[in-house]
Amino acid sequence: MRARDDFLGDWHISRRITDRFADQLGTLEGVAVLRAEGAKGLIYEETGTLLLGTAAPMQANRSYLWTFGPDAVAVRFANGDPFHDFAPDGQSQGSDHLCGADMYKVSYDFRDWPAWTATWSVAGPAKDYTMRTRYARP
Repeated sequence: MRARDDFLGDWHISRRITDRFADQLGTLEGVAVLRAEGAKGLIYEETGTLLLGTAAPMQANRSYLWTFGPDAVAVRFANGDPFHDFAPDGQSQGSDHLCGADMYKVSYDFRDWPAWTATWSVAGPAKDYTMRTRYARP
């Protein structure tokens, strides 16, 4: 199982978004930086350029707090609210996240370490997309 320090540092991220609801594709190229927060945590900060369909490129960013437990990583939003959990090893299904009427399901794949992926499937009344992000050391 991957430990906290395995994730420290910079990661190149390449994301592909298949939006079936809006019938468009999107991409994001950027960087995720993970830095230590206490003995068991990491701050995850992501920045990149997002292209959605034919829209003009835009800057995107997000932040999370990762806390490492004995069997899983708990991911929280920047404001501290819970988001999901995942096991940082092999290929694993993360916990689901219900946001209003939208269901977010995630799976992680660490089999090609130090490259890894996170794949989100999102469905709801106005959402139907898959988002796959590949992480690799620069």
